[in-house]
Formats: sequence, structure tokens, C-alpha cells
Amino acid sequence: MPQVVRSRIRALHGPPPVAPLPHRFRSLADREAVAVLHRAARGLLEALPELTDRLVEALREQEPAYRAAMETEPAEIWQEVHHSLRHNVASLIQPRESREAAHRTSRWIGETRAEQGVPLDAVMHAFRMGGAMVWQDLVDDTARRHPEDTRLLVHVAADVWNFVDEHCGVVAEAYRQAERRLSWRRENQQRLMTAALLDGTARIADLPDAAAMLGLPVQGRYAVLAVAGARRAPHGTGRPPVTLAEGTPSLWHTAGEVELAVLPLGTLPVADEPEPAGDGDAEAAPASVPVSDGELAALAAGLTVPPGTRVGISSVVDGLASVGDARRLAETALRTCPASGGTVLLDEHLPAALVVSSPGLGTALADRVLGPLDRLDPADRDVLIETLTAWLDSDGSAQRAGAKLYCHRNTVLNRLRRFEQLTGRCLTRPSDAVEVSLALAARRLLPPR
Repeated sequence: MPQVVRSRIRALHGPPPVAPLPHRFRSLADREAVAVLHRAARGLLEALPELTDRLVEALREQEPAYRAAMETEPAEIWQEVHHSLRHNVASLIQPRESREAAHRTSRWIGETRAEQGVPLDAVMHAFRMGGAMVWQDLVDDTARRHPEDTRLLVHVAADVWNFVDEHCGVVAEAYRQAERRLSWRRENQQRLMTAALLDGTARIADLPDAAAMLGLPVQGRYAVLAVAGARRAPHGTGRPPVTLAEGTPSLWHTAGEVELAVLPLGTLPVADEPEPAGDGDAEAAPASVPVSDGELAALAAGLTVPPGTRVGISSVVDGLASVGDARRLAETALRTCPASGGTVLLDEHLPAALVVSSPGLGTALADRVLGPLDRLDPADRDVLIETLTAWLDSDGSAQRAGAKLYCHRNTVLNRLRRFEQLTGRCLTRPSDAVEVSLALAARRLLPPR
């Protein structure tokens, strides 16, 4: 102990400004100071309950975080303070024997307070208050019983305060480690809960807890955004693959190669229960979700999408329990998105969504309607399909289709007549026009067999 005291004093204060005293005298002073410290510390151990009472009362008056804890668990706080003081004062007497037990106690306090949400500053303040009270009691006890030895305590002052700093470091490190564990556990729980909502596997009974954990309303209006082809942000940056308009709330989740965002759109008004119809046995129709005109279109317009990135946005669904349905709708919209990239609102591409939702039927329809074109030269076939697509996109106007294709309207009409002759379809017949439109969507969106 004397060697430790000398080395710490030299490290703190550097070489003395005057010639050092003889080595034997310094060693004797150190040994005497340590003896005085041990004697005073033993007196503190005998009066430990009174010291604990005073420190607990000081914490109640000076530290609001502990004051709140004392209102709910006063006995636990008293025992914690008493346990810490007992081990720490004992460490002043027998540092080697008591050091590990004192460290365990300080680590336990740091971990416990982190789990309870007590601020780290409050915990550190409490430890320093305890250190100051212990030191003051050591000085007061020596001054009262052996006033002539009070001056010797200056030789161990640095050692005592280094001890306090050491335990503050132990507490802080234990607190931060516990905080990291709690943060990881909380983030993991949020990921699992978000995944359950998006998979549609969340239990109805768990929805209130999920809503509280994720900060989402149970009764609300939601859409889901699905993103593919985006360049992944570096691990741990938390940067989303696309940028939403400022102020747009979102909850992101990674599912394989697709990034998903849950978009809360506001809380639904609670409607009155409808009157039962007929004899009351008929199944009630699902309530429609009120969607303001252009709400999702405005959301899509506010997106900043990197080149080559594909984005699908679902229809609006009612309630947190329906987020899984919105996820499936968003992925359907994503499958209708061009391979070159872009943003697709499902509500604006429902015919294409029907095709990709049943790829087998879509492929069969494309083969049946467009199959005769496959017997042509590929270049000739592609010209007919390009012309037909441009004509449909121009709402059946040969003039506008020709402008898009840089050809005369009569050229467009001649190609359309040839298509009708090859396929046996009449483009002026509504049912045929619908089949042709869906077949073209299938040919464009579905992989060839």
C-alpha cells in the first residue's frame, strides 16, 4: 500500500519543487498515514448503517433520478448503498482481498441502473457523493479521536480519490455494456416484431405491444413500399435505399434482396357499427379504407429513387394487422416495375398486377394471343409488338402512336391490320382489346418459358 501511494502521488504531482526528504522518513510517514487510514476506515465500518442513512438521504435531496427510485423501492436502494459502502470501505483496509468483491458490486450497480433507465450521470454523481462522504467521515473521525494524526491523511488522499475514480470507471463501463446489450435486444425485438407484421404472422393479442414498441397506431392506415435493385448502404449506417419526402414517417426492414418500408398514413376515424342487414346471418362486407385523392401519388412523387432501382407501393390497408397484406401488394407492384427501374403504384397498374399474380395463366394468355407472332422473323415481330404497345398507350390514337414511333399514322394502321390478320383478334372489339393488353403485359413482365 505505501508503494502504491508514493507512485500515485508522484504520477499526479510530478517531482517535488524542493529537495526530497530522506527516504526512511518518507516511508515512515506513508506507513503511519496508512495506519491512520485503516483505523478510521474500521470506525466507518462500525457505523456503516448511519453512514448509509446519511448517503441515502443526501441522494434523495440532491439526485432526482434516485429520488424517483426511492419512492418505489426504498429498501432496495438502501441495501444497494449499504452493500457498496461496505465493500468499498473494506477495500481501503484490505485492497487485495476486497478489490474483486467491490468491483463486482460496482459492476452490478452499473448494470442494474442501466436496465432501470437511471441516467449514467446520476449514477456517477451518486458514486462521487459516496466517495466524498466517506472521505469527509475519515477526516472527521480522525480529527475527533486523534487530531494530531489528521495531517497524515494528506499522504493517502490521492489514493482514496484514485480508488473512487477507479470505481466510477467500473460503473461507467458496466453501465455502457448493459446499455449496448439492452439496445441490441430492443433493436432485435423491433426487427422481429416488424418482420412478424410484414409476414402477417403477428398475433392479434400482440398488436398493442407491437404498436407501443414501434411507435405505430393499431387503428391506422398503412401502405408498404418495396425496393429492389438498390445499392446496399454500408452495414450499420441505417441509411434507407430510397429517400422519402421530408417528414414522411417510415419503418424499414430488410427481407432478403428486398427492402421494405411500413408507411403509417394516419389514424382512421372510428365508425359507428353498421346495422345488421336482413336476418343478420349474412356476412358483413369488409369496410373500405378512405384514401385521399392523390395521397399515394404524392408520396411516390416525393421519392428520390437511385437509377436502376425498382420501387413498388401497395394500396392502402386498414389497421396494423393488415400490414402483411400491404407487403404482398407492394411486392406485386414491384414485380410489375420495369427492369430498368422506376416507381409503380399498385392502384395505377392493377391489370399488370393481375398478370404477375398468376404467372401461369398470364403466360398461357400470352402464348394464346401472341403465339402466332412468334412464327415471324424476330425483327418483324418486335415491330408489330412495339406498334401495338404504342397504340394502346396512346388510347387507340394512330396519330399519337405514329408520333411516338416516328412514322405515318397509315403505317400504324397497316401494322395493326396485319396483327389482326395474324392473330384473329379484332382490336375494336373490347374483349379482344382487353386480352391483347393483358397478353402484352404478360409478355413484358413474365420470364419466357
